[in-house]
Amino acid sequence: MSQPVITQPDALLEVQRLTTAFDVAEGSLLAVDDVSFGVRRSETLGLVGESGSGKSVTALSIMRLVQPPGRVTRGAIIFKGRNLLALAEREMQRIRGAEIALILQEPMTALNPVFTIGDQIAETLLVHGRATRARARARAVDLLAAVRIPQPERRVRDYPHQLSGGMRQRALIAMALACRPSLVIADEPTTALDVTIQAQIMDLLMEMKREFDLSLLLITHDLGVVAGAADRVAVMYAGRIVEMGPARAIFRAPLHPYTRGLLASIPGQAPGRRLRAIEGTVPSLTALPKGCAFGPRCPDRVPACETEPPAATVAGPDREVRCYRRQPGHP
Repeated sequence: MSQPVITQPDALLEVQRLTTAFDVAEGSLLAVDDVSFGVRRSETLGLVGESGSGKSVTALSIMRLVQPPGRVTRGAIIFKGRNLLALAEREMQRIRGAEIALILQEPMTALNPVFTIGDQIAETLLVHGRATRARARARAVDLLAAVRIPQPERRVRDYPHQLSGGMRQRALIAMALACRPSLVIADEPTTALDVTIQAQIMDLLMEMKREFDLSLLLITHDLGVVAGAADRVAVMYAGRIVEMGPARAIFRAPLHPYTRGLLASIPGQAPGRRLRAIEGTVPSLTALPKGCAFGPRCPDRVPACETEPPAATVAGPDREVRCYRRQPGHP
């Protein structure tokens, strides 16, 4: 794959026209379709969308961890000036965990049940040559203390099943930070936790981001999480990014009908009124509409929506949207 020119000089990570397909019986299913975005140094980008919109596949594509029958079919992933898709696997292994860390949404599947928490953190350091074996255990204790796990000297000897859900997620954050990466991808980091613990984990993530000067790609379906944490937001639907821009601007004045629908469906906005839902259902990726994927559910659709997917339109400073109504010449 050829390495394209970086279009955002301040981007630590830039995803360019990424397409990831899964070969299934019905044909080639595009889980990620022509997706482009950047994560700047020291910023938090929120990637938002319903389950099945392609958020997690995007994260796995960046890490080059998509498993067959999935495969990246097009695009480039530029990290610190290098196209990750063009690297040999051995070079990519040096980047995973050391320069780009991934925090998965379910700690019990991400952590190995037969090794202690301390051994798993130490192994991360040893694999990337960041500590000797003697120093790795002490560093594991320090990292558990940093993520506010009580009695870290004792907990370092515990197995995953001996920790609560919140502490397991904290342990995953400790592992992610072990090698001082430049970028952390957090994929639904609070999904399996109760509301109180969710807030604690998000506070911890933002504290660690400031302390370690990280860039953060925060993947979630929870707009409340994004509102409190993200500098910019990319809204994803059916494998495509439909709107992107500064978080404050998007929450104040969403441009895409899907974004407006998501914001309108948040509980608690109008006491005594029924929740507003987006009509219809998310289309199957094996049977997407010919035009805009959101078209069949959209209250603002026009005839052009049925012909082909809309192109990205610049809609203001640092904002873009994929909607025919936002294109010049359309009502």
